[in-house]
Amino acid sequence: MIQMTLIQIDNYGPWTVTPNPRNESDLQILQAELFADVQRQIAMKKGLVFYTRFDNMLAVTNGLNEEDHMRIQRSIRNRYPITISMGVGTAKTPYEAQKIATEVLQKNGGAQSEDRTEILAIDSLVKPEDSFVQMAHIDINGITESLTDIIPAFDTNFLVNKAQHYLMTKLIEKGALLFFIGGDNFMSPCNELTTKDLMEIIEEIDEEIDIPLKAGVGRSDNAEDAAYMADLGLEEIRERNNEELVYVLEKTN
Repeated sequence: MIQMTLIQIDNYGPWTVTPNPRNESDLQILQAELFADVQRQIAMKKGLVFYTRFDNMLAVTNGLNEEDHMRIQRSIRNRYPITISMGVGTAKTPYEAQKIATEVLQKNGGAQSEDRTEILAIDSLVKPEDSFVQMAHIDINGITESLTDIIPAFDTNFLVNKAQHYLMTKLIEKGALLFFIGGDNFMSPCNELTTKDLMEIIEEIDEEIDIPLKAGVGRSDNAEDAAYMADLGLEEIRERNNEELVYVLEKTN
């Protein structure tokens, strides 16, 4: 079972224009600092946060309990001009877990409601004995030589976004999620996704849009270790000169 937490800034839209529209640079700085801050605190418990729209973030939080979530909320309230609400859900797949987390938070008021402040809505928490996280670290083969050092920077960015769109579309059908993590790299919480499924997706994208991919897959009882094992799997592929396009590593206690 995987545990997902939706982190949502309370009443953020109205706040950004009250009493007057705030400087865009200040808003971007606040969002970036908030993401880094929440990431740091959740990482202390071996969780992992992904930004979605910055005022919304999704985190894999296996190992975090109710008090851990409340502590983060208190910390943000004490140091920022805004507060955050959270919804927590668990399921066999990341997509279903985040759906549950979203629905349980939505039941406690809208994102721009003045009456909703620092809600912690928990549908369920993963028991330690049931905790399992599978992560895939996916990147584009040879992007530096084929794109970064040859074509304009924005064109490379466009192609990376194109790869993300195709990956996201195909992975979500399997109950997996996908997040951009910088460069030409993506991280996919993908419980229940088989190696065969992932290999087929990589092959389809290469055929459809001519963007070659490879993926390290990591498994553990928490997000941090699963992601690290996925990183090691990707390095194993590189060391083997891309003879394999998917490599799986599992951390055993």
